[in-house]
Amino acid sequence: MELEKDVENELKWMPGLNSAAIGVSVKDGVVMLAGHVDSWIEKRSAENAAKRLSGVKAVANEIEVRLPDNNVRTDEDIARAALLALAWDTFVPHDRIKLTVENGQIILEGEVEWLWHKKAAENAVSQLTGVKGIINKITVKARVTPGDIQKMIEESFERNAQLDAKRITVSFYEGKVTLRGAVGSLAEREEAERAAWSAPGVSEVVNDIAVHS
Repeated sequence: MELEKDVENELKWMPGLNSAAIGVSVKDGVVMLAGHVDSWIEKRSAENAAKRLSGVKAVANEIEVRLPDNNVRTDEDIARAALLALAWDTFVPHDRIKLTVENGQIILEGEVEWLWHKKAAENAVSQLTGVKGIINKITVKARVTPGDIQKMIEESFERNAQLDAKRITVSFYEGKVTLRGAVGSLAEREEAERAAWSAPGVSEVVNDIAVHS
């Protein structure tokens, strides 16, 4: 019950989020979010808020996006707006990215060299009016050796003040990074995964890090 209350309080602190419309339940460190919000960015914000808390091992986000009538747009309108958003963002290699819109959900595809290109593309379209969800299928390929990539990730962990690098091991093979070890919170576990994704050429991260609260 204490963790459930912590999640509820964290949601109340989120600006622009109607926490009263979100239900929270917790079992064995797994948080279930239900209810409804007005936009996809609110749904993502609620999920991120829950993941930040110590003791949270996983989040099941079942929140439904219910667009207000004045925010409902056709898939064609959303697609046009998304293409413009990608073109205007200087951090996005928009010529390498294709998108599809189905029932308000944007599907991003293509191939880039860095993860931050992939993330930048998602961020560019995430706050467009009418968007109900985003599926990011953009792949990442780089021109560096596997040994270089593994070393980059390990050095990144050592520099990161939020991580205890000695408690995490890294292996890399054919684009897949595997992380093992134990940390004190879900936020730390996800920070390790985020750091691993930041290396060039990483196409998959298997996060086997345990959370010990």
